[in-house]
Amino acid sequence: MPEAVPIRPARPTDAPALSALARRAKAHWGYPEALLRMWRDELTFTPATIAAQDVLVAEEAGAPIGVVALSYEGETAEVEHLWIDPAAVGRGLGRLLFSRAAARAHRRGARRLVIDSDPHAEAFYRRMGARRVGSTPSRPAGRALPRLVLALRGPAILRIDDEGSR
Repeated sequence: MPEAVPIRPARPTDAPALSALARRAKAHWGYPEALLRMWRDELTFTPATIAAQDVLVAEEAGAPIGVVALSYEGETAEVEHLWIDPAAVGRGLGRLLFSRAAARAHRRGARRLVIDSDPHAEAFYRRMGARRVGSTPSRPAGRALPRLVLALRGPAILRIDDEGSR
């Protein structure tokens, strides 16, 4: 069923809706409002970040229900965002967006995908084939995010291509 969800490149005008989606998704994990306010900037999409990153949006009834954003440096792509609307969790949308992002990164020459994961999402990324390689300091002080890496080795890992089928 998730294959039927339209996925398209983000537009600058999507920034407010994507920011709201990211905040809803983060709040779904039960974080206190004080932390969500602290992380507001990290959960905000702007037209400039959409232009600078490789951002894909999954839509349902014309509204975003998922988003993934990548940045690139050399042969490394980094997952900057992967958010699924809480109402859409459990439908395979995260797997679909992650697979599409990995395929795009591989086609752009990336050999590895780096993820600084929310601790609640680490198991998802491990199921996608990533392995934990360390941690990255976060806020508030003393908090760390699991750092994971997925080797991009061609078609075996790229289950879904960018167009959805060939």
